[in-house]
Amino acid sequence: MKYSITRKITTIMIGIVAGTVLLCWFVNTSLLEEYYVEHKQKKLLSTFEMMERAVRDGSDGEEGFEIALEKRCANSNITVMIISSDRTIIQSNVGDNEELLLQFMELIFRGAGQGAEILENTERYVVEKTTDSRLKSDYLVLWGNLQNGNMVLMRTAVESIKESVEIANRFLAYVGITAVVLCAVIIYIVTRRITNPILQLADISKRMTNLDFDAKFHSEGKNEIDLLGEHMNQLSAALEQTISELKSANNELKIDIEKKTEIDEMRKEFISNVSHELKTPIALIQGYAEGLQECINDDADSREFYCEVIMDEADKMNQLVKNLLTLNQLESGGDQVVFERFDLMEVLRGVINATVILREQSNVSLEVKGTGPFYVWADEFKTEQVLTNYISNAIHYASGEKRIEISVIPGEEVTRVEVFNTGEHIPETELAHIWDKFYKVDKARTREYGGNGIGLSIVKAIMDSFHRECGVSNEAQGVKFWFELDSKSQ
Repeated sequence: MKYSITRKITTIMIGIVAGTVLLCWFVNTSLLEEYYVEHKQKKLLSTFEMMERAVRDGSDGEEGFEIALEKRCANSNITVMIISSDRTIIQSNVGDNEELLLQFMELIFRGAGQGAEILENTERYVVEKTTDSRLKSDYLVLWGNLQNGNMVLMRTAVESIKESVEIANRFLAYVGITAVVLCAVIIYIVTRRITNPILQLADISKRMTNLDFDAKFHSEGKNEIDLLGEHMNQLSAALEQTISELKSANNELKIDIEKKTEIDEMRKEFISNVSHELKTPIALIQGYAEGLQECINDDADSREFYCEVIMDEADKMNQLVKNLLTLNQLESGGDQVVFERFDLMEVLRGVINATVILREQSNVSLEVKGTGPFYVWADEFKTEQVLTNYISNAIHYASGEKRIEISVIPGEEVTRVEVFNTGEHIPETELAHIWDKFYKVDKARTREYGGNGIGLSIVKAIMDSFHRECGVSNEAQGVKFWFELDSKSQ
């Protein structure tokens, strides 16, 4: 990533380490030599103070003082010489005293303007930084007078500090480069451990924007990122549940809207169909009633014919209303279904006997295939309604041979009843719609025998209340309707 936190933190930390190393190098180069000179100057002054205390205490000639002085001079690389007023060397820690004495005298009498830099000048001592012309080396030199009149000459080399600074800077460069490399590796590893969970959270949040809530953050600790991850998991679960609830509510809303639209369409269709079905009988009743009122035909036979027409049309309207009420109760679930065990053949024989006159009027023959008893579980009254509708339709639509065959086929689970009549086939495009309310394949013929297109809708509603199937198919010489009933109680 171009703007990754790992890269930024690594760059910043490398910059800090490198800057620290460079700062140390600059301080070493600029200030270490001065600090070293000042330190050496303090050593010279402390040694001079030690000699003065010894003179005041009278211990300057004792062995203990001499050992302490020699030890300090050796540790601090100080050359010291004590000279009496007659130039006699009282004490010295060098081998060639005369040569060193001449060098001291040259430095003392040459003065600050002759290549020497006076660092401190008091009544008791003078401290100079000077260069030995013969050795080409820099020294700190202190000379002064003790309280007993003796002169003290001390010198320490400072030339080695330059070499020490160079070595220290070179070593610091090596250490700095190593430190920068190690810092880069360590910081990269550490930041990756920090940023990997962040990248995981970023991926989870990206998937959440696409409504993918399967990704979960796996916590390995209890730090702030782990706490954020746990909260992300909780947020993911809450969003998933909320979206699921919203989708369910939206789906239910769509279903309600579809149902409302369907109900509205059904209501419009129902009103249209009922209006159409009632229009003809009402017009006939009105016309014949007006004829009676105006005494168009005064003879008794005509009046009786008018009254029969009015009563017949009123009966059709009454039958339509009854069928509509029955269908409404079935579809709304208001009509209770009472399951009981009964002999299907006995019910079938009752319906056949009830339609004898209608068959004789239409010259229709009927044959029953199957002997009883066949016991089924269903609502006996509604089963009788189904059989009546099927057989009545078969009688009205039978043509050609005008033959009806009723087959009862028992089974372990269900018993199947088939009602076949010879005649014209139902168009294949019409088969799926014959169960709809007010749907009529042959409207003229249906009107002829007083049908209203509700009978098969009632059959379908009854079978749905039984949770069983019904259907229709075109056969070789006619049409076959069928339905099934439970043979077992469960």
